[in-house]
Amino acid sequence: MESRKYIKLINFLLEELAIPATVISLALRHVEQTPSLLPMVLWQYGLVTLSQLNQIFDWLEVAS
Repeated sequence: MESRKYIKLINFLLEELAIPATVISLALRHVEQTPSLLPMVLWQYGLVTLSQLNQIFDWLEVAS
């Protein structure tokens, strides 16, 4: 994932979904090698709901 899009994704998570920065930081530690897995890691660890995960994927589709 390109860095500009990645930054926009982080901002979307913070501003639109109100996911705390600490939660995002925790997930980022688990995806250092593969940043595109961030949405799945957030869901896998129960940090976002399935509904929020769908919103993230919808956002990613439009942002492409």
